[in-house]
Amino acid sequence: MAKIRLTQAINAAYFEEMERNERIVLFGEDVEVSMFGDTRGLHARFGSKRVRNTPISESAMTGMAVGAAMAGTPAICHLMFSNFALTGFDGIANQAAKLRLMTGGQARLPVTFVAAIGAGTSTGAQHSDTPYPMFMNLGGINIAVPATPADAKGLMKSALRGFNPTIFLLPRVRGATSGEVSDDPDFLVPYGKASIMQEGTDVTVVAIGSCVNHAIRAAKALAEDGVSVELIDPRTLVPLDTDTIVASVRKTGRLVVVDEARDRCSAASHIAAVVGDEAFSALKAPIKRVTSPNIPMPYAPALERALLPDPDKIVAAVKLIMAG
Repeated sequence: MAKIRLTQAINAAYFEEMERNERIVLFGEDVEVSMFGDTRGLHARFGSKRVRNTPISESAMTGMAVGAAMAGTPAICHLMFSNFALTGFDGIANQAAKLRLMTGGQARLPVTFVAAIGAGTSTGAQHSDTPYPMFMNLGGINIAVPATPADAKGLMKSALRGFNPTIFLLPRVRGATSGEVSDDPDFLVPYGKASIMQEGTDVTVVAIGSCVNHAIRAAKALAEDGVSVELIDPRTLVPLDTDTIVASVRKTGRLVVVDEARDRCSAASHIAAVVGDEAFSALKAPIKRVTSPNIPMPYAPALERALLPDPDKIVAAVKLIMAG
């Protein structure tokens, strides 16, 4: 075990899997200099045939990644910011997500699209989105949103050993988070299995990505007031571990979902709908969502902070439903 940062954990996953499988290639915008730190040292180790910078053309990048994967070359396509995936969306939405079905399973798609999500660092509206809801709606692509270094490494290694297309989203404000990570080269985290980070009896809080840290702080504050929080990190949104979430709500009778995505059609909305369908009779209070408003994210730090989920907003939502 070693205590490392989340970005270092992803970097370790790249190194281990590229050593293990010499066919894996990684390309993207500025991956050689590694602006986020997750690709640091890869070009020096594996050379320009396997690690290379690309022009700023996301449509070319996503199309190239799909073509490489279909030809038997597992590809890591690093899009830098998740907003940039929108300019390369055809390769993701119309090709990667659909080709296994359209070829009757003949085509394998071992491609992993990597991008940073979220606000909190004043990078403006075109670099601050949390757009996993639109990826969730595609129907044929896995989505990982790790919140801890161990999960980041294990989920990335699972993606790189699989044959399904994956969107791997890095919460930017959690990149410096440290945690214990296994040194086992076969350490994997399965997709579709949520993590119960804390057991509780009064309310279930489901938090996604960067919101997990806010939920941990909120749970500590609520414990001082005698409220027992069961905290769940889904880890992957597709596949989503609805069984763990529903079982928790049946135990606690209350649910708060914390999601940095904009409220309309958010992951929080989907989770709330599933629980409403499957555990309605167990609910003691309405389901509450703590999300971002349905507007572009502003650049100004004070405005940005005011819009994002935080521990105080989570505490307020929990207290509201505890009060009935």
